[in-house]
Amino acid sequence: MTPASRAAAARRAGRAGQYLALLCYLVFLAFPLLWLISTSFKPARELASLHPTWIPGNPTLANFRQAFEEQPLLQAAANSLIAAVCAAVICVVIATPMAYVIARRRSRLATAATGWVVISQAFPFVLVIIPLFLILKNLRLINTLSGLILVYVVWALPFALWMLAGYVRAVPRELEEAAAVDGAGRLRTLVSVVAPLLAPGIAATALFAFITAWNEFFFALVLLKTPEKQTLPVVLTHFLGAEGVADLGPLAAAAFLATIPSLIIFAIIQKRITGGMLTGAVKA
Repeated sequence: MTPASRAAAARRAGRAGQYLALLCYLVFLAFPLLWLISTSFKPARELASLHPTWIPGNPTLANFRQAFEEQPLLQAAANSLIAAVCAAVICVVIATPMAYVIARRRSRLATAATGWVVISQAFPFVLVIIPLFLILKNLRLINTLSGLILVYVVWALPFALWMLAGYVRAVPRELEEAAAVDGAGRLRTLVSVVAPLLAPGIAATALFAFITAWNEFFFALVLLKTPEKQTLPVVLTHFLGAEGVADLGPLAAAAFLATIPSLIIFAIIQKRITGGMLTGAVKA
C-alpha cells in the first residue's frame, strides 16, 4: 500500500469515526423524546408492565383524551404561547440596538453592560424571587401575564445581549463606513445595513428567548395564582398525585404535546439561523 493510499484510508477511517460519534450523540439526544412519544401512546396495562418495550403493543389515544379532560391544557398552552412570543419579540427589539452600542463603542456603559451579563447569569432563581415578587406586587403585576412577560424579558435579556453583540462584531465595519459616506446616520445604518446581516443572530436569539420562556416553571409557579392564568409547565405538575405518584400516561401525552411548539418554531426559523451572513450582505 502506497503512502497516498494509506493516508486516504486514514482519512476515511477518521471520517467514519466522526460520523459514528455524531450518530451516538444524536441517539443520546433523541432517546428521551422517543421514549416520551412511546409512553404517551401506551395503554395503562403496558405502562404497568415490568418489561417495558420501545414500541407500544396496542397504541391508544386514551392518554391524550384523559389529559385534556383532566387539565385545561389548551388554556395553559395559550398562556405559555402569549408569554413566550411576547418575551421573545420584546427581548430582540431591546437587545438589538443595545448589542450594537456595546459592540461598536468602547465606553463605561459597554463595560457595565458586559459586567451585568456575566453577573446576572450567576444569580439563582431562589435568590431573586422574593425581591422580584415584592416589586411586582407594588406594580400590581402579580398573577398577570404582563408581569410574567416582564420577568422573562429581564431574565433572558443579558444572554440575548451577549449573543447579539457577538454577531454585531462579525459585521465588517467597512459596510457601516460606506453607509456613512452615503449620508446614513447611526439609526439608518443599524436598520438598513446591520440588521439584515444580523438576521441569523436575531433568529437564534428569538429562539433562545422563546424556549426559555416556554419551558420556564419556577417564576410561573410563584407569580401566577389562578388556574386560568397558569402556564403549561405549571399545569403539567397537576398530573402528579398528592404523594408524588405520577399519572404517567396522561403526563407523557401532555408533555409530548408541550414539545411540539418549540419544534415548530425551530423548523420555521432554522433557515434564518443557517442562512449565513453573505445573504444578508447581498440584501443590504
